[in-house]
Amino acid sequence: MNIGIISDTHDNLEAIERATEIFADEGIEIVVHCGDFVAPLMVDYFGEFELHGVLGNNDGDVATLQSRFDALGGESELHGRFASLEFDGLSFAALHGESLEEVEAIAAGETFDFVCYGHHHERELSEEGRTTVLNPGAHVLPRSAADRSVAVVDTETETVRFRELE
Repeated sequence: MNIGIISDTHDNLEAIERATEIFADEGIEIVVHCGDFVAPLMVDYFGEFELHGVLGNNDGDVATLQSRFDALGGESELHGRFASLEFDGLSFAALHGESLEEVEAIAAGETFDFVCYGHHHERELSEEGRTTVLNPGAHVLPRSAADRSVAVVDTETETVRFRELE
């Protein structure tokens, strides 16, 4: 199974539409959003996927975000500030990641196969023991053009590919 990872969409509708096109092309059924949707209306654009999201530092209207997730139905869920998820036997931690020390501590614990985070607007793929640390990039003020990306995790091969939004 392929899992889509995205973060820091910050109301960038063009980027969200492009990202969801990429996810559809990749056959993705589940998307993990690592925070900073900003406007609750942005959740609706992920309606064709099972969506798991965490809150970012710019997600202020939590009640309306929650109602948008509830409207998606199915297994979609807004998890608060942290999510512990499992897909195809692999464990995923998702957080916005304002504190890199927190991200590093979670990864160093080697409790999760993947630690996914956002906030820093720079994609990352690194290993900490048995844990893969993943920041999919950002869609507002990315550090570079290459950082305007999403990630695809293949649960069968346990590999990660970045897809840049053109």
